[in-house]
Amino acid sequence: MSGISNNEIKKIRSLSAKKFRDEYGLFVVEGEKMVSEAVSSPFAVEKIYRIEDIGDEAMSRISQFSSPSPVLATVRKPSGLDIISRQQISASFASGRGLYLALDTIRDPGNLGTILRVADWFGLDGVFASRGTVDIFNPKVVQSTMGAIFRVNFHYTDIPMLVSAALKAGGKAYGTFLDGSNIYATQLDCGTSAPSIIVIGNESEGISPQVAGLVSDRLFIPPYPADDPGSESLNAAVATAVAVAEFRRRCL
Repeated sequence: MSGISNNEIKKIRSLSAKKFRDEYGLFVVEGEKMVSEAVSSPFAVEKIYRIEDIGDEAMSRISQFSSPSPVLATVRKPSGLDIISRQQISASFASGRGLYLALDTIRDPGNLGTILRVADWFGLDGVFASRGTVDIFNPKVVQSTMGAIFRVNFHYTDIPMLVSAALKAGGKAYGTFLDGSNIYATQLDCGTSAPSIIVIGNESEGISPQVAGLVSDRLFIPPYPADDPGSESLNAAVATAVAVAEFRRRCL
């Protein structure tokens, strides 16, 4: 077990829990692509472990997944992702424009990871998440971002405060609802002159009443055929992708 000590193994294994990620200020990335993304990003990589250096057994012990990758790295959590204030939100909107996502208690790690990939792909100006949203450094979130975690401007904040700040700045706050207006037949502001926010609700409960009462526009992604929906609703990450794609299509 050359190249790694038992204490290191215990420390890395503990990073599967948020308590220890916060305590050490570290999180784990696995796989050649993810480690390469981390190295080329502004994030500080603390240490890289390769299977040829530490052996199969040690790698299986430090891996967060059932099928260990050939390489794993511990990465330092950047500062500034904690709950941000009204003043910091206002600073984010200082440019007077931009398209943002607001996540109202997204619980599923896979959904958050996919949403970050969507935000990265469509070049959103930022993603804000409520306090109740899953930890962005959860191993399943990190892995499902496929590197987007290193590029997306992400912060935790109070979503009602965020929405109010956007409206105060002359912007729009859109929410996805089952009783909203057809997104394809509604005029959409892409954030070209004032901040526009797309609010995505919790997987089972949707957008919270407090936030719902603040949104300026309620949108609905219609099924096909419209009078015979097969499913009750769309997955949160899928709904995000459809909504953001439509906003971006309007801006072409």
